[in-house]
Order: sequence, then structure tokens, then C-alpha cells
Amino acid sequence: MNKRFARTALAVLCLLAMLLADAAPFTLTQRASAVTQEEIDDKKKEKKELEAQKAELQAQLKEIQRNKSNALAQKENLDRQIAVIRSEIANTEELIAEYEQLIEQTEAEIAETQRKHEAQYELFCARVRAMEERGTVSYWSVLFHSTSFSDLLASMDFINEIMESDQRVIDDLQETEQELAAQQAQLESELAEQEAVREELAARNAELKEQLGAAQALIAELANNESEYQKLIQEKQAAAEAEQALIVKMSEELAAQQAREAAARGQTADQGTLGGYIWPCSSHYVTSPIGSRYTGIPGASTNHMGIDIGRVGYTTQAVAAKAGTVIISGYNKYRGNYVVVSHGSGNTTTYQHLSKRSVSVGDKVAQGQVVGITGSTGVSSGPHLHFEITENGQIIDPLKYLTNYTKGW
Repeated sequence: MNKRFARTALAVLCLLAMLLADAAPFTLTQRASAVTQEEIDDKKKEKKELEAQKAELQAQLKEIQRNKSNALAQKENLDRQIAVIRSEIANTEELIAEYEQLIEQTEAEIAETQRKHEAQYELFCARVRAMEERGTVSYWSVLFHSTSFSDLLASMDFINEIMESDQRVIDDLQETEQELAAQQAQLESELAEQEAVREELAARNAELKEQLGAAQALIAELANNESEYQKLIQEKQAAAEAEQALIVKMSEELAAQQAREAAARGQTADQGTLGGYIWPCSSHYVTSPIGSRYTGIPGASTNHMGIDIGRVGYTTQAVAAKAGTVIISGYNKYRGNYVVVSHGSGNTTTYQHLSKRSVSVGDKVAQGQVVGITGSTGVSSGPHLHFEITENGQIIDPLKYLTNYTKGW
């Protein structure tokens, strides 16, 4: 009994010495996570919204299909469904990546907590051994230096308070470690769920291919109907001409606005220079040049306002051929997803049939910056990039500048 009591007194006195020493106090580090649970929750919310969008579009398609003549409306609906499926795939991949990163962060915090816990324990043991060897701590000194029994009890009460304080630190360490372990287990469980969703991505990709096939088949079916296709060509041409006038007007208005803003700052606005374009994608294979072209239907031709660049897919990047400001980023039933960049008054470039747009109206883009991903949205029978250049308000042949191409027509 005396030996046990002596060892207890020795230990608590050593704890007192340890707490009063110059060693830096233990503090739990604040979490500085690159990924938070809130961000993951936002991704989950986005996923539910995408599922709702797809269900709504599928319901709309059934309604549209009752009217067989409304082929363009069907194509537009299919384009939008394809975009939602692509977003679902991207959302799942991002969610999995964030779970994996958050688990890595939690594991690092657990390891750091365990390291500090072990360091605390090692420090305690080392000091107890040192004091024992030097004989600087003795339960008997506490006993004999006490002037009375009440004084001894008071000394022991003080030691107990310090012991309880240190025990709270140790308890906090253990509690934090347990919380982190529980959090890691929860995250790993949620990640396992997302890994199961990843398996569904194969089905999503199959669904995507099916929708792409249906969209292309719809255009092919329309082309086989001569009267309907000729009507479509005429409508498309009229819409293109009207929109070209709008694009030029928007470009001129933007340049005038920038000139006013520069003047207010006592500067001269950069009106831009002509030329200086780079290829808008990695492919240089031109399947259709600018100008009048035969549509395959007797008496039906169209004035092609740009060039078509083939040998691209649904993952090829479309880049800004020249630095400028985005004046249009939207969807049109003829152009599909498209982007227009202004490079000065009356000078623009247009990128059509994109599967995805990567910029918004007002964005300033550098030459070579990604503006979208090529695709087959709008009136298009297969993935390609339709590219236009306007200078001084007039459509010009892009091949005037992009000379290193392969002829595919």
C-alpha cells in the first residue's frame, strides 16, 4: 500500500514538474481542409437537381414526339439531355475525388493527433525517469515538509488538481482521435456509396452514346425528307443572316463602351487589329469551306458562313483563335451550343455545335484559352467545329489566315 501510494505521489509530482517546464504547451491544430463536407453536400444537391432536370426533359420529349414534324424541337431536347448526362458523369467524378481528398486530410489529422499523444506520453515517462535517477522527487519530502496533516492533505489536493488538468488534456486527445476515426469511417462509407455510383457511369456513358445516336439519326431522317429539309435550310440561312447582323452590332457596341470607359480613365481603348488568329482546335482537317455548298437535295443549297473542321470528337477542346471578350455564350436550335468572341469593333470569331460551353458572356479570354468542347449540338449530323471570322462587319474566309490545313471536301 505504501509503495503504491509513493509511486502515485512521485508520478503526480513529476506531472507538476512537466507542466511547469519550458516545453511548449500542447494544442490541437485547427483543420485547414482543402475540401469541406459543405462542398460535398453541394455536389450531392447538384446531383439531385441534374436528375430532376433529366426527368423533366424526358417528359418533354414524349410530348414533343407526338408531333412528328417538330424534328428540331426533338433535336434540341436531345441536345439538352446529352448535356445533363455529361454533367451527371462529371458531378460523380468530382464527388468521388472530393471524398478521397477529405479522407486523406482526415487520415493526416489522425496521424498528427496520435503523434502528439505519443510525444506527450514519452515526455512524461522521460521526466519521471530523470527525476527518479536524480532523487529530486520524493513522496517522503512531501510528507516531512508538511507542517500538519491538513497541510499534507492540501498539498495532495493541489497535486490532484494538476493531475486532473493533465488528464483532461489526455482525455481531449483521445476524444479527438476517436471523433476523427468515426469521421473517417463515415467518409469511407460514403465514398463506398459513390464508388457504387461510379459503376453506374458505364451505364451513363452507354445512355449518352444512345442519345447521341438518336440525335444524329434524327438529323439524317430529316435530311431524307426533301421538302422538310429544304424548308429547314431556308430557315437556318435566314436565322444565320439575322444573327450575324446582331453579332456585328454587339461587337461594335462593346468596342464603343470600352472606348468610353478608357476615355473616362484618360486612356485610349485598344480597338484591336485584324488577323493574328490561331487554329481553334487541334484538328486542321477542313470538311467544308466557306461559301455556297450543295446540300444533297435538288435545288437546295446554302451559303456556308464559315468552315467546318472535322476529325474531332466529344472531348476535343475548342480554343479562342484570338484574345477578346465573350459577347454570346448560349444555345440556338441551328447553331447548338455556341460561343462568339469579340476582338474589337466588327471583328469576331464564332464557335458552333459545341457539346459544352466553358465561358460566359463578359469573360475576357486569352488566345488559346478553352471556350468549349466540340460536339454535334444543333443542326449537325456528327461532331465537328463550325468556325467563323468577321472583320469590319463582314464574314471572311478563315482559310485566308489558317493556311496549313488538309482539304477534306
